[in-house]
Amino acid sequence: MTNRGVGVGARLRRSTLTWPLLALVALLVVNVVVTPSFLDVRLQNGHLYGSVVDILRNGAPTLLISLGMTLVIATRGIDLSVGAVAAIAGAVACTSIAGAGDPASPSTAFVAMGLALGLCVVLGAWNGFLVSVLGIQPIIATLVLMTAGRGIAMLITDGQIVTVNNSTYAAVGAGFVLLPLAILISLAVFVLVAFLTRRTALGMLIEAVGVNPTASRLAGVRSRTIVWTVYVFAALCAGVAGLMISADVSAADANNAGLWIELDAILAVVLGGTALSGGRYSLTGTLVGALLIQTLTTTVYTIGIPSEVTLVFKALVVLAVCLVQSPKARALLRRRRTPPPAAEALRDDAPTAKVARP
Repeated sequence: MTNRGVGVGARLRRSTLTWPLLALVALLVVNVVVTPSFLDVRLQNGHLYGSVVDILRNGAPTLLISLGMTLVIATRGIDLSVGAVAAIAGAVACTSIAGAGDPASPSTAFVAMGLALGLCVVLGAWNGFLVSVLGIQPIIATLVLMTAGRGIAMLITDGQIVTVNNSTYAAVGAGFVLLPLAILISLAVFVLVAFLTRRTALGMLIEAVGVNPTASRLAGVRSRTIVWTVYVFAALCAGVAGLMISADVSAADANNAGLWIELDAILAVVLGGTALSGGRYSLTGTLVGALLIQTLTTTVYTIGIPSEVTLVFKALVVLAVCLVQSPKARALLRRRRTPPPAAEALRDDAPTAKVARP
């Protein structure tokens, strides 16, 4: 093999995207083996249907929240409140629509979604204030809203599941423009974030704050503003995801909407190669990680794994991907595969004493 080929192979092995992509391909192969028509996509009434389209649509909320979580983690933070914020967004939107004078009008839906997203921005600003101004540890600051957020959503809905009948609102979660509208929204946000962070100085500033907040502040970077901004953006992404989740079923369920989605988002970010210690991050890796999480969830049902061991199966797959991503784990496996030198070789290399003949 040429040096160029060896160099490419080494770069692929070191890339944080290699193993998540291989795991994603492996899951797709398993699904195709179990269901040969798994990758089939059909066009019906101007809409694309198929298992792959379902994976993209169901994974859209996770991808949105993961994008916000990526930028938060890149600044050495964490946001555990995104699931609760998603539930609040759905509760505000559905309650506003249900209590409007004309619950079925498009204007009612737009006003309700605007109110929901506005509240999400306020909640994100609250998290950013606690972290960047008061200096509270991010895991503690966001744990407060994670705990109280569900209660807020319950207060908004009076503890009931609020159902609505508004086609404009339902389109956010179940509408189609060839592809499901949820996919198009999440991809648009992904492209926008990628452009702002890779084509402007914003991405470099976020990385600088994550690598060394003190040094970046001394260098003139407004680290407090950067941290505040990423928490607001994470809450806004969570709000859009919450609208998708509630619009898909035309109802707000404060107890279950977005439940544990923050853990899936953190997992998608880590699987994509972004370190929890902050600094460098990968939006493409986050996209692959979100698709991997959703494909894994789909695979569980496709291959017929019993519901009582579903979480164990997901944990084992995620653990395997994390282990093969770890340089130390790969080095340990390589050492175990390399056989020890033969005893004869050791004897041959050892110096021998010359014995004089009598």
